[in-house]
This record gives sequence, structure tokens and C-alpha cells, in this order.
Amino acid sequence: MIILLLSFLGEVLKMFIPLPIPASVYGLVLMLLCLVTGILKTSQVKEAAFFLIEIMPVMFIPAAAGLIDSWKVLQPLLLPILVITVVITIFVMVVTGKIAQMIAQKRGIKNE
Repeated sequence: MIILLLSFLGEVLKMFIPLPIPASVYGLVLMLLCLVTGILKTSQVKEAAFFLIEIMPVMFIPAAAGLIDSWKVLQPLLLPILVITVVITIFVMVVTGKIAQMIAQKRGIKNE
């Protein structure tokens, strides 16, 4: 119920704040603020969070079916999309690794 309430409040914020940010992001920020400030305890949302994470793959099935319906439109764009995906994935991995190394050096953790 808590997660549903925060999602609803995210929808309300979306109506009042005219930014191009999805309502779900507002809800997640509210959840983070509640957890950080101690208004909410992780034990209060832990069970529901685990359930939502377990069923997450099922939520992607409608989107995948929509892509199959749009195959004729997407087919000519497949190669550019794949190239961009691979390049961006490698870029994100490199940047994440470099940042992790910087943090480890700052904390005095040595490579093993």
C-alpha cells in the first residue's frame, strides 16, 4: 500500500510540476526521500519490493510484443540501433570501471 501511495503521489506531482519527467520517477524520488529521512523503514517495503523485482520480467512482455508488431518499421534501423547499443554499453562499462577505480583509490583499496 505504501508503494502504491507513493506512486499515486508521483502522479499528482507530475500534474503540478510541468517538467518532462515521468510520474514514476517522482514516485521513486519520494520513496528515496522517505527511506533516507527515516520516515519509512526498509522492512516496511521489503516484501513488496522483492515481489515487484521478481515479476519485473513479465512487465517487459507487452513491450516486446509491441516491437514484434512494429518489425517492418524497425527492420531498416536494426543495424544502427545495434551499433549504438554496443558502443554505449562499452562506454558505460568503461566509465563505471574508471569511477569505481577512482573511488577505490580514494578509499585506499588496492587491486588484488
